[in-house]
Amino acid sequence: MGVVVVSYASAATIEACLFRLLAARDVARVVVIDNASPDDSADRAERMAARDRRLTVVRNAENRGFAAACNQGATAMSQSWVAFVNPDAYVERDTLARLVSHARTRPGAGLLGVELVDEAGVVDLASRRADPSLRAQMTGLGNRDDLYLGRDPALALQPVDAVSGALMLMPLGLFVRLEGFDEGYRLHAEDLDLCRRVRAAGYEVVVANDLRVVHVRGVSSRRRPFWVEWQKHRGLWRYFRKFEAADTPAWQRPLLWCAVWAHYGLAAPRAWWRARQN
Repeated sequence: MGVVVVSYASAATIEACLFRLLAARDVARVVVIDNASPDDSADRAERMAARDRRLTVVRNAENRGFAAACNQGATAMSQSWVAFVNPDAYVERDTLARLVSHARTRPGAGLLGVELVDEAGVVDLASRRADPSLRAQMTGLGNRDDLYLGRDPALALQPVDAVSGALMLMPLGLFVRLEGFDEGYRLHAEDLDLCRRVRAAGYEVVVANDLRVVHVRGVSSRRRPFWVEWQKHRGLWRYFRKFEAADTPAWQRPLLWCAVWAHYGLAAPRAWWRARQN
């Protein structure tokens, strides 16, 4: 399989991530797309590439956004399976190989994820999500915890609406057929969008309940909390326009737009304060 890693200001984790990917079973190629990192993320990756021909590093002159960089990396792949792995996600040696094995036992599976946990073992609620509704989120004052679907211990592969973009596996052919990620998203919600389009094409989105990956969240986001929050809210609005706006009364749409950006005004200072504390 091939693996795409999109890096931005990931110096703290990129080497550990790539070390694990290159040690993983059945990984034939790893492509790192560096989105003009202001730190030495790309330098660190290039030093590793000098020692392993399977690793390629591409330096973008500007930050193209996560979705565009994922698509850029996928164009370099010739393998049957492509995995998208965040530079702060640490796979075990057999994680990706077992995920491919799961996919082969379930032909209708078009996109697969795993259970993500933080360094303390706390489950990331984005591992198993329902489709978000902007109307419901605004009514709940932006609380996203109710999107978590919970883990079904009886299922090795659990169908869900969406998994986290921190680790996704797809057949490359399906990814190409769907024209990849929507590059209109810069950061956040592009994973929800792709999962929804996979399901609309008649495939399942599933999470492998027997596979866990440590995800050290928010390493690069701490550098630009206002920008990251802006992109989260911008992505949420784009997702709404694509999938929910047509079923929303016209009079509600401007109210929801105002609610999104009012929420940004509250969320961005909180994110900035959390970043300072860390």
